[in-house]
Amino acid sequence: MATQQHGAIAATDAHTLSADKETFDLAAGHELRVELDHTTQVAVTVHAGDAEVFGTPLGVGGRTLVVGPQKVAVYTMGGARVEVQGSPEVMYVGEETPMRQYINVHDVLQAQRDACGRGEAGADGALVAPPKVMLVGPTDSGKSTICKVLANYAVRCGSSPLFVDLDVGQGSLTVPGCVSACAVEHPVDVEDAVFPGEPPVVFYVGSASPSENADLYRHCVERLAGVVEERERRDAVAGSSGILVNTMGWVEGLGYELLLHAAEVLKVNTVVVIGQDRLHAQLKKRLGSGSGKVAVVKVAKSDGVVLRSKEQRQEARQRRVEEYFYGLRKDLMPVSQTAKIENLEVYRVGGGPKAPRSALPIGATSVSDPLKISKVGDFRDILNCMVAISHASSPEELLNANVAGFIYVQDVDVEKGTVTYLSPRDGALPSTLMLAGTYRTYFD
Repeated sequence: MATQQHGAIAATDAHTLSADKETFDLAAGHELRVELDHTTQVAVTVHAGDAEVFGTPLGVGGRTLVVGPQKVAVYTMGGARVEVQGSPEVMYVGEETPMRQYINVHDVLQAQRDACGRGEAGADGALVAPPKVMLVGPTDSGKSTICKVLANYAVRCGSSPLFVDLDVGQGSLTVPGCVSACAVEHPVDVEDAVFPGEPPVVFYVGSASPSENADLYRHCVERLAGVVEERERRDAVAGSSGILVNTMGWVEGLGYELLLHAAEVLKVNTVVVIGQDRLHAQLKKRLGSGSGKVAVVKVAKSDGVVLRSKEQRQEARQRRVEEYFYGLRKDLMPVSQTAKIENLEVYRVGGGPKAPRSALPIGATSVSDPLKISKVGDFRDILNCMVAISHASSPEELLNANVAGFIYVQDVDVEKGTVTYLSPRDGALPSTLMLAGTYRTYFD
């Protein structure tokens, strides 16, 4: 029998809210930065003035619960009195913040949305296109946070942009290993830290880095781009609202080439570079000229952004998987179920690792097919892996079909021919046709 190496997947410790309280009188343009670990939470109350968290407004007198692990910034445009109950890991007032820059970017994008919605023509005589914005920058530069800010401001102005997440290493909309998209129709819920609304459209890459199979990553991004175009065709509001694209932090070598590919297939017309002059210069030279000229702008990185170690990023990925099954507050009830291996069709994408060119005979090329679909023969190979339940109706459709949900493989009993998996809900799976990745995660 093959078993999970670190015990059954389980929820973490309960969050605590201490009785400690502290009140801050924030000056206009300042923000209160609060950092929480995975065991704590705070309650934020605005007693006077205006305040928001990443563009989501906080009403005066309302009490907002913020659950860790996460970092939030309570920003005020005109000044506010804010009370915080609880004992966060770190809490301080930031007097210098790039929020004004982010708001200026939003103002330009919203003017473009409005002009597009009215069918106006630009200086070149062509109709104004909706803003298709890509946020780029190195790891831990604040890309996903700025995406939230821009999405929230857009919604507050009556638009409904599509949020596109290409960061397989973390996953803002679902588990790591995916590229996904969802329509933003309401501000991000501060208490749940998620975009409310319909479930996202998800394509499974199956790894925490596109370097494992860059061709598969490109293919999934292209499939997602098709979904974006279809939404724009059938929904006038969506068509003028545009898209906001969150990208990975790998911005050199192959990572840089994958960014350029995503910009091309998603037809990006604005790139926002966060805090890196070199990357800004590269992209401005590559994208900011020629007939398909893209606007490339640079904004500052917030001092509130905290760099994470490799281990901390791995832990964050584990928690994203855990939250998928148990919820942010551990209020969901996933179920362990056992099925016969013979009743499940699990496949993987990729023809195995390519031999280095130096190891091949002169003039020969690798015949490995990075998009080859292969059935998993030994289920021990997918122990501790996330497995995507596909909407495909046949194995041939797996590469092009999006994902219905995920299960986590907890145990494989070869003698009995069974597999035990964690499912978000009880009952039969929506499909027995599945796609496994290479990303493994373990929980104590």
